[in-house]
Amino acid sequence: MISSKVFRVGIIGAGGIARKMASSLAPLSDYEVSAIASRSLEKARAFADEYHIAKAYGSYEELVSDADIDLVYIATPHSHHFEHAMLAILHHKPVLVEKSFTANAREARELLEAAACEKVFVTEAIWTRYMPMSMKVKELMESGIIGEPRLLTATLCYSMEHKERIIRPELCGGALLDLGVYVLNFARMYFGTDIVKTVSNCMMSEGGVDMQEAISLCFADGKMANLQASALCLNDRQGIINGTEGYIRVDNVNCPELIEVYRNYELVESVSRPADMITGYEYQVMECRRCLEQNLLESPYMPHAETISIMEQMDTLRKEWGVVYPAD
Repeated sequence: MISSKVFRVGIIGAGGIARKMASSLAPLSDYEVSAIASRSLEKARAFADEYHIAKAYGSYEELVSDADIDLVYIATPHSHHFEHAMLAILHHKPVLVEKSFTANAREARELLEAAACEKVFVTEAIWTRYMPMSMKVKELMESGIIGEPRLLTATLCYSMEHKERIIRPELCGGALLDLGVYVLNFARMYFGTDIVKTVSNCMMSEGGVDMQEAISLCFADGKMANLQASALCLNDRQGIINGTEGYIRVDNVNCPELIEVYRNYELVESVSRPADMITGYEYQVMECRRCLEQNLLESPYMPHAETISIMEQMDTLRKEWGVVYPAD
């Protein structure tokens, strides 16, 4: 049950992603970050002061024991998602777990089984799944405006080769769980999940994690998706859905800013992001609130089965490339 008219979020972890969530909810009158927890009380207090958060905790146990919190947001590295989400579940706290959901599919299954047993709401914070712009892409594709969709391309690259969470295997580093997960989601959101063949290439770091990859998917109905992700460079971050009569171009596959529709190479429609959008992070919290108010245990926009399937897909890719995490 939601404790008040204001939807109260507690954040576990006080890094960059936590900061983005705090700044996303700050302008909203009916949402607030009411607590922040870090292993360092000093760091939690500094974060709380910066974002005007009422409570700062020096342990995660204190935060999940706070009766006033409606939702716990897990903003720690991939390697710690399982432990911290399980802590929340066992304290009967609804959980929004930052992508990638866990280190591997085994952890994802165990976590979601526990949530089902305890009857606790859990969903993955793959923010693109909850965005109005993502839904608009699907609406346009299914309208027939580009004819029959047949080929999809998506690419997402950032220069991140010096970030610890990217280069360290013990933190479940690499491009796949941080960036590749977005292009995989992009392909699955619009072309479905009936993948019959996967071919991939990967460039590894000296530390044993994937730094950039190319993944080609073949679907049972004849569609294809060609995907790229890299932590070594910058790129246009575009997604393009190609049909028999035109194509849809999405500017920024992990946070769509602009959708353009072309027929016979002529621009026929353009859709910009909503004027009231803050960062895009807010939509996943809004969806969590909607689900809790309707007594749902998962979101239809990111079903548990889909979270597990994507983790299995990434496990298979990592096994092929030789990327191994301690949790494996």
